[in-house]
Amino acid sequence: MRLVSWNVNGIRAVVRKDMFIPAVKALKPDIICLQETKAEKGQAEIDLPEYEEYWNSSTRKKGYSGTAIFSKIKPESVILGIPHDLAKKYKLEGDSYGDVNAEGRVITAEFKDFFVVNSYTPNAKPDLSRLGLRHKQWDPAFLAFMKRLEKTKPVIFCGDLNVAHTPDDLTNPKANEGGHGYTKEEREGIDQIIDAGFVDIFRKFTKGKGFYTWWSVFGNARARNVGWRIDYYFVSKSLVPKITAAKIHPDIFGSDHCPVSIELKV
Repeated sequence: MRLVSWNVNGIRAVVRKDMFIPAVKALKPDIICLQETKAEKGQAEIDLPEYEEYWNSSTRKKGYSGTAIFSKIKPESVILGIPHDLAKKYKLEGDSYGDVNAEGRVITAEFKDFFVVNSYTPNAKPDLSRLGLRHKQWDPAFLAFMKRLEKTKPVIFCGDLNVAHTPDDLTNPKANEGGHGYTKEEREGIDQIIDAGFVDIFRKFTKGKGFYTWWSVFGNARARNVGWRIDYYFVSKSLVPKITAAKIHPDIFGSDHCPVSIELKV
């Protein structure tokens, strides 16, 4: 089984450029998780009849954020957002930007043997105005949700987590130290995920620098591979022996991010 995650940075734009369907056909995913859809179901003409479609679109602001899961296997259940009790406990209902749980940032599909959670983590913003929300509220709430799900069955979660975890995960760590996407607080969020027993599965297969999933649109960054690895797959430890591959696909275009994938032995 192949699972793919991709921040499309606007599904309507990728479809309009005729780059979405060819990407899906090239990658052949059984389940594809999309982030930053910036759309509601039906706003883009997507001819993939073999897939079930599930969308969590922003209700706080139209055409913003958003996630979706396309699956060849019908899920047993689908959960939109962070559950209300956790959202209330961690005060996700608002910062100066509004209710983060109304931005369509998480969608979860339950399958027979595992959960798939698709996340588009809030960006801390260049002025770090959302760093506090992310560090003290979002990251703890999201991890609490993952741990709750894991009590029922193993978890696979993926998406644009908007942070480079280690110096190997971006081209210029020294120059970006303390900037959004590479603050101590954001990196601690990933540390806590790993401390809770979840595994950054790409790093089980591939070590070192040069493996990135996002590139600035300026300075010919993608062609020069001056990038960041901010798109991830994490899995419960019990699933690690069943993961046979974890890859980044920089040859797939259409967004400022490229897709990432895992293959799961079922």
